[in-house]
Amino acid sequence: MIAVMGASGNTGRRISERLLGGGEPVRVLGRSAERLEGLVQKGAEAAVGEATDRDYLSHAFEGADAAYLLIPQELRSPDYGAFQDRVGGALTEAIRQRGVGRVVLLSSIGADQPSGTGPIAGLHRQEERLRGLEGADVLALRPGFFFENYLDSLALIKHQGINGGAMAPDMPMGMIATRDIAAAAADALLERDFSGFEIRELLGPRDLTLTEATRIIGEAVGRPELPYVQLSYDEFRAALVQIGMSASVAETMTEMAQGFNEGRVRSLEGRTAANTTPTTLESFAAAVLAPAYETI
Repeated sequence: MIAVMGASGNTGRRISERLLGGGEPVRVLGRSAERLEGLVQKGAEAAVGEATDRDYLSHAFEGADAAYLLIPQELRSPDYGAFQDRVGGALTEAIRQRGVGRVVLLSSIGADQPSGTGPIAGLHRQEERLRGLEGADVLALRPGFFFENYLDSLALIKHQGINGGAMAPDMPMGMIATRDIAAAAADALLERDFSGFEIRELLGPRDLTLTEATRIIGEAVGRPELPYVQLSYDEFRAALVQIGMSASVAETMTEMAQGFNEGRVRSLEGRTAANTTPTTLESFAAAVLAPAYETI
């Protein structure tokens, strides 16, 4: 049995489908029975509950020999770091209690740093918890910037004619589609090809600057001259609060942007054939961003 967290989300759903397609028994974890129903119809067993609930997690991991773990977002949390630690501690204890032997964790580039990286610092702490587990092989996947993050920019693009954020416009970085993260995680769970505590970076097909990414997105949505505008940290923080994030979350997201700008959030491996993934931003923008843009 393989337990998959976040099974109604971007990575968890695809991982679950791939595992089910490979004939694996799968237990899907999530907050909503309704959103898990499609996977149940394909043969999965559902476990519904909150990731901060230790009893729920202990039940969800019972009988599982492998698991895919993540720390879900909680964008209105009054103390985001504390929320991450509650989830991370509960997950680690449930894995230990149930003797789950193989774990794939969704982490991030920058998780080598203990601080100065916003929410990624919480993933560093979770890596350290799992590193200390006895009797479990752990693979920490460290992807770059998600293509899906650009979905949150579409309203700004449509209504103000700009793409914007606090990260520098000319900083090349790895950007990746979550489908490629899911493929790597599912393959690792199927092949069981890791031991001890391992780290693998996932960097997308090529490095892009935000100026380049904005041009690609602009072409896909019919705004070929779309500019990227760098906001000050204060402007960015205020904008995040305005769209509904808590002050704590806005602060951590701003710190993450600063971590990118100052080189704390970066690839340690450099680009290799092993960490280069296939989905391009051009194809993602055409298939996902452009249709979403039309609905705004």
